[in-house]
Parts: sequence; C-alpha cells; structure tokens
Amino acid sequence: MQTLQNHFLLAMPSLKDPYFERALVYLCEHNAEGAMGLVVNIPVDMSLDTMLTQLKLTPPPRPELKQPVLQGGPVAAERGFVLHSFRPGFNSTLQVSDELMVTTSKDILETLGTDEAPDHYLVALGYAGWSAGQLEQELVDSAWLVIPPDPALLFETPTHLRWQQAAASIGVNPLHLSSDIGHG
Repeated sequence: MQTLQNHFLLAMPSLKDPYFERALVYLCEHNAEGAMGLVVNIPVDMSLDTMLTQLKLTPPPRPELKQPVLQGGPVAAERGFVLHSFRPGFNSTLQVSDELMVTTSKDILETLGTDEAPDHYLVALGYAGWSAGQLEQELVDSAWLVIPPDPALLFETPTHLRWQQAAASIGVNPLHLSSDIGHG
C-alpha cells in the first residue's frame, strides 16, 4: 500500500458533504488501518489569540496570532490540533514528515507567539478520519485529487486561496473541474 501521509487531498466539485465541499485536507497519517487529516482551508469564526484567551492563556499581541482557527474536520471538533514546522519537545506530537509535525498537547499552545513556538503553525479544531479502505474507495470514486506536499501552501498562502492554489500547483484550473466526472 502506498501511503498518502504528508500529501494534500483536494475535494472535487462533486463532493457535496458540508464538511468537505471545496476542502483542502492535509493528511497527517495514512496506513492500512485508515487515514487522519486536517482541513486547512475552512476557518471557524475565531482568531487564534481569541481561542488562547478563552483557554485562559495570555497570548502576546503578535500579528501571527490573528490568524483564523480552522475547522479541521467533523471528528472530535472540541479537540485542538496544531500543525507546525519541525520543533520537537512537546508532550504529544506526531512527526508527519522531515518538515512537519502535528501536536495535540496543550503545552504547545503556551508557546504560540513566543520564541519557543515553532517557526510556522496553524491550529485546527477537529479532524477528518477514514476507516480502513474508505479513503481509497473515495479516491476511486473521484471525490479527491491527491496533491504533493508543499509547506508554503500551508503557511504562506492565505486560507481562502489554498484550495485554488493547490489545484494550480498541479496545473489544474478549478473553473475547469466538473462535478459530472464519469457521466460523459
């Protein structure tokens, strides 16, 4: 089985699920048991500094903390996930690639906006999950396009442009994507 860990999934126009319509998912884990990823282009109505304040943390007034918190997916929506550049030392971290990690422990939140924080990060509430074989079937059904990894897409592209930029990165014009795939 070829793993798609550290790749993006670009939702095709035919995917009308409210959580995944025009979604860009970064796959943090993919193996024979299933897959887990974070939707990285759909914000919730809250900035990171507001979330930190609600958690009774005292965030410094830094511009990077004005970024939106993201809707990571429909599973465990009350749970936070920090996708970040390589920075070991947190209590609960999964290394996704040589460049990226995902941390779920609160200790990383205390570092955001300080010199101890990873160089780049985004915060998502909840995650997207697939059981064994489910993602593979959705790929066969043309629900998703697989996009190679690109940290710049995560950390340098504005949230609202990530879906279009991901499509453009493989030479696809989103306006030419049809929701009638296979019905010709």
